[in-house]
Amino acid sequence: MNTALNDFSRTDMMNREQSAEIRHEKWAHWPIRWSAVSVGALAAFSLVLIFGLVGIAVGAHLFGAEYRVVDVKKISMATLIFSVAGAFFSFVVGGWVAGKIGGFLHSEPSMLHGAVVWLVTVPILVVTSALGAASFYGGWYAGLGSSPGATNAALPFARPDPLSIGASADDIAAYRTERTEYLAKVKQWNEDTPKATRNSALGALTALLLGLIGSVIGGWMASGEPMNFSHHRTRKPIYH
Repeated sequence: MNTALNDFSRTDMMNREQSAEIRHEKWAHWPIRWSAVSVGALAAFSLVLIFGLVGIAVGAHLFGAEYRVVDVKKISMATLIFSVAGAFFSFVVGGWVAGKIGGFLHSEPSMLHGAVVWLVTVPILVVTSALGAASFYGGWYAGLGSSPGATNAALPFARPDPLSIGASADDIAAYRTERTEYLAKVKQWNEDTPKATRNSALGALTALLLGLIGSVIGGWMASGEPMNFSHHRTRKPIYH
């Protein structure tokens, strides 16, 4: 009788250990489902492009050396709205798509996959921006393109043509006026370049951080769990 009880106790203990190990494997390790991440990254990238193109179509984003941001206080409200909305909601959708495809029932692994969507999308944005597509994503992503120094070196005004032999006094006077104006513009351009470079980098950084926040929130929404920081203390276990 005692032997049977001992065997039963050992069997029960082994079953409990196996159940605990199964729960650990299913829950604690949070394996990455790359198919869900890939589709989520494509969704986020596509929406970044759509928001950027819509902003260009309605005139919220203006491009060119003469439109570089020197003073952030002069950014229009339309530009600000499209920049914030595009950077945030594009990745909200990406994180949500990844969470739904992955079928996660807890918020933590779903949020993790949303963050991985952001990690995969950022290199895609950087590579395509370096290839010349940064202008399609909106003003804030322009800082991901070519180096700010190279971009800012393209002056939006032309140097006055040199005087020809036998130029009249009026031509000489006009040339001197144009050259004085040109040198003043170059001086102002060089003074504004550090500010424009800084603002370009800050815009890209803000867009990326908004995207990270959006992707995590999108993954959280996909899990279906209440979006508060205390639910995990009272929820019932799902994995058995």
